[in-house]
Amino acid sequence: MGAADQRHFDRLRQAHFPPERNHLPAHLTLFHQLPPSSRDELDALIRSIAADTPPPAAMVRDIYSLGRGVAFRIESPDLLAVRARIAGRFHGLLTAQDRGTPRLHITIQNKAVPGEARALRDALAGGFRPRALTITGLAAHLYRGGPWELLFKRNFRGPRT
Repeated sequence: MGAADQRHFDRLRQAHFPPERNHLPAHLTLFHQLPPSSRDELDALIRSIAADTPPPAAMVRDIYSLGRGVAFRIESPDLLAVRARIAGRFHGLLTAQDRGTPRLHITIQNKAVPGEARALRDALAGGFRPRALTITGLAAHLYRGGPWELLFKRNFRGPRT
């Protein structure tokens, strides 16, 4: 995300996400698990996508309940098109969870008591207005049983439309 958006959503995560589970900055998840053996191929593909793709247009559309958490719904056909390129390359290697199209979102609270989650959703919804979201690039992380290791990140550099 752009720096201002990153700071905004990171502050919300720090305030509302369980600290013992908050191992990553605020983010949009495109895939939950790609095989570690595909790391080099993924890096080459992401480099190519970043080089020929402009930053995807995106909107923060609304706030919704995760039952025991809260997330911001993100709308971005452009980012879903980028995801489709990646999914096409790794089609036979995708887990069941990653075979479908994701509902893009930024989670700011999870594993909370349902009443606490409802209260946060209601509080945030009071002044919410849809707005543009800046997406600057893609990153890949390796899960290390709690902490995550950043493998790489690449910024979109393609021509702006």
